[in-house]
Amino acid sequence: MDIDAKSALGEQAYAKALKYELDYGCCPQCVLATVQETIGIIDDQTVKASHGLSGGGGLLGEGVCGALTGGLLALSAKYGRDRDKLDSGRHINNFKKAKELTERFRQEFGGVTCQQLQQQFTGRTYDMWNAEEYKAFDTARGNQCAHATGTVTKWVVESMA
Repeated sequence: MDIDAKSALGEQAYAKALKYELDYGCCPQCVLATVQETIGIIDDQTVKASHGLSGGGGLLGEGVCGALTGGLLALSAKYGRDRDKLDSGRHINNFKKAKELTERFRQEFGGVTCQQLQQQFTGRTYDMWNAEEYKAFDTARGNQCAHATGTVTKWVVESMA
């Protein structure tokens, strides 16, 4: 696939993932569902398994941003080590791709954890288990989390297409 076709596919994936995040939430699932629908590779069980990774894991905010986690899972679905090869080495190529995505994300968004992005996007962090705090976060973030979700999806689709 040539660069123009990859770029066009990436833009389509960005728009779809952004819409999914705005309509449904759960950024890792939005990334993975879009990758699945755009280029395949991802199965329904992987989309399901990513659900608890939203909001930095369990909506606690302390872990890696769910959009980035979704992107890392997508890369690993394609490049990661198979179950029957656990004893065959680290498979460093996947780690390199994951490192590149993480560093690009950090550079673009100013952090990698959900709380770091909350701070970047709104000037503060939120307790997403408190209904009032979550509502305040949802209002304050606008479409910034959806943009991060779309951006990761675009990057991943372009790199895997």
